[in-house]
Amino acid sequence: MQKLWKLVSSPRQLVVFEAAARHKSFTLAAHELNVQQPAVSAAIKQLEASLGVALFDRQHRRVALTSAGLKLHADLERIFDQLFISLEALRQQASPEYVTLSASSAFNVYWMLPRLADLHERYPNIDLRLQASDREPNIDVENISLAIRRGNGDWPGCESILIAPEEIYPVASPKVMAAAINLKGLPSLAHQRLIHLEEPIRERPTWKQWFSHFDIRLETIPSGLRLNDYALVLQTAIAGQGFAFGWHHLVGPLVQQGLLAARQDWTWKTGLGFYLVWSKHKPLTVAAQEARDWIIQSSKLSA
Repeated sequence: MQKLWKLVSSPRQLVVFEAAARHKSFTLAAHELNVQQPAVSAAIKQLEASLGVALFDRQHRRVALTSAGLKLHADLERIFDQLFISLEALRQQASPEYVTLSASSAFNVYWMLPRLADLHERYPNIDLRLQASDREPNIDVENISLAIRRGNGDWPGCESILIAPEEIYPVASPKVMAAAINLKGLPSLAHQRLIHLEEPIRERPTWKQWFSHFDIRLETIPSGLRLNDYALVLQTAIAGQGFAFGWHHLVGPLVQQGLLAARQDWTWKTGLGFYLVWSKHKPLTVAAQEARDWIIQSSKLSA
């Protein structure tokens, strides 16, 4: 920003230029900005002097943008449009109907999206925004209404309620599962192509931990695809690229639809769970309370 102010002495000059360029008139720009026309002319002259280029071709009773003016106007138009979108999004967060749900992309895609029609039918006034994140943002600092987190239910400053216990079992496409003719016991799974989830920030269980839970000690885990997003892991498994972890609350419907096949007899119940959390410090709006209660009820129906 300091470099910018070395080129332009005041942000007001850019605002004045944008208005004059959009209207192609100093007079109309002055009317929009509620200033006198000479003030517009002076601001643009100062901007041209700072940049060392002419931005307008001043003709009798009209002005036209030069090539330099056209480029600057196009850049400012894009920047101001993006700024408007950002500010409007922040303003909407103050709306009592605005509800933000922060969750992994996989939860949003495989748990929330199939249920959104029911939410909209029951609560048409709720403006729900799904926020996918690869981390666990501070819900107070980032003004998040609700969030989904994996753990034991205890997070400082948060209320929580269990949505689903963590239950993991191997899944693969029906074709891959059928082709694994040697898959007679847990150790034989180590000889199959495994898909690994390696999220950059959030801690997630690994295949090594899964095997260890069943007292299978492997010096090395077979290599395979390594992906940093669970939604991609499931898409890769559906595409027939190997065996993946199946979190029951997400893959259950995919198994029922025949998109995935599962070995639920090899389920690892970790003792952790996926929780809906919200702030202890900021009261939920009516819309956020309705969204919270709807998620809780939906989780019970799908348990």
